[in-house]
Amino acid sequence: MSRHERVGAGTDAAGWAPAPAVPAALTTPRMAGLVGVAFAFLFGAVLVLMHGSLTTEMGADVLTAGGSRTRLGIATMLMPFAGIAFLWFIAVVRDGMGRAEDRFYSTVFLGSGLVFLAIMFVAMALAAGLIVASQHGESPLPVGVTHFGAGVAVAASKTYALRMGAVFMISLATIWRKTDLMPRWLVLVTYVSALALLAISDLSAWITLAFPVWVLVVSVVILLRPGRTGAPAVVPADG
Repeated sequence: MSRHERVGAGTDAAGWAPAPAVPAALTTPRMAGLVGVAFAFLFGAVLVLMHGSLTTEMGADVLTAGGSRTRLGIATMLMPFAGIAFLWFIAVVRDGMGRAEDRFYSTVFLGSGLVFLAIMFVAMALAAGLIVASQHGESPLPVGVTHFGAGVAVAASKTYALRMGAVFMISLATIWRKTDLMPRWLVLVTYVSALALLAISDLSAWITLAFPVWVLVVSVVILLRPGRTGAPAVVPADG
C-alpha cells in the first residue's frame, strides 16, 4: 500500500478530518476602559504637577525649593506609566473599530497619538534634566538656563503635544461619526474639546486638562456599554 493510500485509509477510518483551529476574536472594551481611566488620572496628575512647578516666569531658585522639585520629580516618574497606558488605550480603541476601520482616518488617529506621546516624553525628559542640574550642578541654576528649560518643557507639552492630542480627538470623532460606534453626544463633545485645545490651550495651562478628562469620559462610556465597541461582523446571506 502506498503512502497516500495509507493516509486516505486512516482518514476514512476515523470518519472525519479535524478542522484547523480558528483563533477566537479578541474582545477588549473593558480593557480599553480600564487603561483609559488609568491614563486619565496619571496624565492629569502629570499636567497638574508639571505646570504647577514650571512656568516661564519662575525665578532661578525655584528648583532649589524642596516642594517644587519634588512635585516635578513625581511628574517625571508618572509620565512613563501614563505613556504605557495611552499606548494600550490606542491599541484597544483601534481594535474596537473592527471592520469599520477607515485607513485614512485611522492613520491620522494613530500617527497623532504617537506624536503626542513622543513630545510629552521629550518635555518630561527636559524637566528631569532641570532637576538633575539643580541637584548636582550650580545652585541656583543660571536664570537663562532655568527659563530655557522651563520654556521648552512647557511649550512642548502645552503648545505642541496637546495640539497633537486635539488632532487625535478629531480623527477619532470623525471615525465614530461615520460608523456610529459611539453616541452622537460624545462625538459632539469630542469636537468641541478638540477645538478648544487647538485654539486656546496657550491661554491657560488648566485648559490642557480637557484631554485627560475626555479620555476619562470615553473610557467610562466604553465600560458602561455592553459587548464589543466595534462594528458587528458581516453575516453572509443564505442561498
